[in-house]
Amino acid sequence: MSSDTIKQGAGPEALLKVLLDSPAPSPTLSEIGQVAELADGIAIVTGLERALSDEVLRFERGVQGIVLDLEPGRLDVVLLGPSDRVAVGSSVLRTRSVVSTKVGPALLGRVVDALGEPQDGKGAIKAEASRPVEAEAPKILDRQAITRPLATGIKTVDAAVPIGLGQRQLVIGDRQTGKTSLAVDAILNQKSTDIICIYCAIGQRGDAVAKVIGAIREGGMMARSVIISASDEDATGLAYIAPYAALTISEYFSGQGRDVLVVLDDLTHHARSYRELSLLLRRPPGREAFPGDIFHIHARLLERAGQFTESAGGGSITVLPVVETQAENLSAYIPTNLISITDGQIYLSPRLVRKNQFPAVDLGVSVSRVGGKAQSKAFRSVAGNLRVTLSQFEELEDFARFGTRLDDATRARLTRGAAVRASLRQTERDPTPAIEQLTVLVAAMDGQFDGLSEADTLATMVSLRTAAARDLEDIAELIRRNEPFDDNVRARVVALGKQVRETMGGQNGADA
Repeated sequence: MSSDTIKQGAGPEALLKVLLDSPAPSPTLSEIGQVAELADGIAIVTGLERALSDEVLRFERGVQGIVLDLEPGRLDVVLLGPSDRVAVGSSVLRTRSVVSTKVGPALLGRVVDALGEPQDGKGAIKAEASRPVEAEAPKILDRQAITRPLATGIKTVDAAVPIGLGQRQLVIGDRQTGKTSLAVDAILNQKSTDIICIYCAIGQRGDAVAKVIGAIREGGMMARSVIISASDEDATGLAYIAPYAALTISEYFSGQGRDVLVVLDDLTHHARSYRELSLLLRRPPGREAFPGDIFHIHARLLERAGQFTESAGGGSITVLPVVETQAENLSAYIPTNLISITDGQIYLSPRLVRKNQFPAVDLGVSVSRVGGKAQSKAFRSVAGNLRVTLSQFEELEDFARFGTRLDDATRARLTRGAAVRASLRQTERDPTPAIEQLTVLVAAMDGQFDGLSEADTLATMVSLRTAAARDLEDIAELIRRNEPFDDNVRARVVALGKQVRETMGGQNGADA
């Protein structure tokens, strides 16, 4: 009997026959467990013997959790939401999926959490897809040599600690030494490029994240940036997966041949979040109370960066992980782990901060293990002996503090070193184009700032930058084509510096 017969008012017997003849619905299997114990950020779940490691579980009120440990008769679950929305005895469902985040162009210009959900009040995000936050690092055959420079706009970094596209360069230093400012300035300097930037805030205060968002928006980079926020008010589990989500989003863009700059601010908070979760789950503590796999969680994260071959998308992922030291202790557990994983470090010294030297990059400790091969030829020819000049000056400066009588050559070297160090000063949120950086460095190395006061040096640098942007556009084009500074080009830059000095008046012997 057909459905038309039913519509015509068939009796109960006919209805029963139709129901019996119709195909049965396919059965659905739901595995339901219970919350046995609850702590801050974690839950102990029983009754889900088939659950897998890293699987996402869904609790009654919509909170998700990740299975971190599989124990006999119980699961140790990290919550991805507030603990007060989970109660002991509430039901838990398997999802048979791993934790994923949204990816796609729709994320550009948005502030999201680690799961790709909007945090900026601008409505839902129509993501192209969702991808697991954990992914296997690209194989060696999918990588190629780092040959292209990443311009940060910071004189000290571009000249002495260069970074290449695809490099992992650690930004390390004590609190309040300018680590975040350096990373944000590197993002702002990409305004004239097509590099996509991802800023991942891990365990930061809400006002600090808002300040960074405001700086990126005012710098005109918000349309090509993604902000991932896992603040100190969010669940600890979100802080744990946030950097992995940042790399997943960057892998989407690099797979399309784009270059991506990722700032992880900071991995100290990430390590503390993982330590907190591990200790609550009764994992045995090791050195400095961190679990034994703390190295692995950062290694598998940073190994996903690199310059990739055409068969692997042709893009690149450059990572600037930030880590905090205490009392300049570079030999602490987490800093030494990350120094061994990354391709170099930029060390920001509180000693230089006290001398009002910003950015406070200590060139004696900072190093770039691969970026020197990608550094532009112009910077290499101009700043080749910058590190030596400054290291000699600092040694003499320490020696001169004892009031020893100095000969004329030593005094001249001290004067030159002080002028070169002053030329490296740079205000916050002021990334400098390459031609302006090189013009200032050539003038300083030529002795044009010798004997000037701090105020006169800063004023001269401002005038010199303006003149370089106006008169040396052809040399800027040479730099963009990665051609070296020959004698003729250098002579033009030196002559421009002398002209600016004469215009400002007062030679003070700097033209000697």
